[in-house]
Amino acid sequence: MKQKTHKGTAKRFWKTGSGKLMRRKSGQDHFNSREREKVGKNKRTDETVTASNPRLKELIPYK
Repeated sequence: MKQKTHKGTAKRFWKTGSGKLMRRKSGQDHFNSREREKVGKNKRTDETVTASNPRLKELIPYK
C-alpha cells in the first residue's frame, strides 16, 4: 500500500537537487518593522534541516 504524504510537512519543507531538506525561517508574518535590519535579513534566508528528525523523510516520501 502506498504511503500518504503529510500535507503540512510537504508545504513547509522541500528538497534541493542534491537531496538536502530546506525550510523557511519562522517569524516573518508581521511585526517585522520593529526588528533590526540584521534580524530581518537573517529571517529571509532559507535554512537546511539537519538529520535531527529522521521522521521528516517518512512524512514526505515522494518529494
